[in-house]
Amino acid sequence: MLLLLIRTLLLYLLVMIAMRIMGKRQIGQLQPSELVIAIMISEVASIPMQNTGTPLISGIVPILTLIIAEVVISFFSLKSRRMRRMLTGYPSLLIKNGKIDEKELERLRFNVDDLLEELRISGYNDITDVAYAILETGGSVSIIPTAQARPATVRDLSLNPPEQSITYTVISDGHIDMQELSMANRDINWIHKQLNANNVKSPKNVFLGTIDANGNLFVQLRERRKV
Repeated sequence: MLLLLIRTLLLYLLVMIAMRIMGKRQIGQLQPSELVIAIMISEVASIPMQNTGTPLISGIVPILTLIIAEVVISFFSLKSRRMRRMLTGYPSLLIKNGKIDEKELERLRFNVDDLLEELRISGYNDITDVAYAILETGGSVSIIPTAQARPATVRDLSLNPPEQSITYTVISDGHIDMQELSMANRDINWIHKQLNANNVKSPKNVFLGTIDANGNLFVQLRERRKV
């Protein structure tokens, strides 16, 4: 039982490393080559996990091989447009100038009901509000609305709102995030001074602390303080 536990944990860590190397994507955003490798890694990892008689190396070597293959493929895809097109394909126009391309739907085996569902998910119940619908290489459908259906923007309303900015989470669950603190151009002494000004004795008493664009510190204390 202990051997099975150790084997499972080792394979789990190896598969997690493989997924991290493949990047932060959702399953629906994986390219065909990435999806194939993800499926193969899961299948290869399950064999030595289920059968303790199979040497662990029989699972590790194929997984490492697939990881290396993914890195190599990604590298050549990054450097070569032709390679990238061959592996991922091209985006396809499903709707052009407000008209559905029936031949393209048939070629992609993408029926009208699927198309209408994607439009509804994007918030377009009326197909006449859609100028272009593009099936991306990852499988998602991008919608470009007509001018009449396009939401009004700040530019359309001739407004001058303040620029968007990032809020830095410098304290989370009682722990100071030094990386976030550095990105906000602040140091540990500044944090302690601000906490003292707010009558907070220690960062451990803070559930959430953020710094906004103006350099102001927002603090929410714990409901139950740790001793």
